[in-house]
Amino acid sequence: MARWVRVEAARRDLSVSRFLADLVRTQMLSERRYRQSLRSALARKPCLRSDGRYLAREELHERTRVR
Repeated sequence: MARWVRVEAARRDLSVSRFLADLVRTQMLSERRYRQSLRSALARKPCLRSDGRYLAREELHERTRVR
């Protein structure tokens, strides 16, 4: 793993510490966006039919079965 890090850092003309910092920053931003999206999705009200049951995936996306 250490060899890969050194090679990738050199390929990008970065120091190993800068390369690792960029990797960590990218991962942190990705996780932050995921958490924000998850909170947003969970905050939505469920799609209910008038009879109170949840719609099936096909119904929700208006998909028809292929036979």
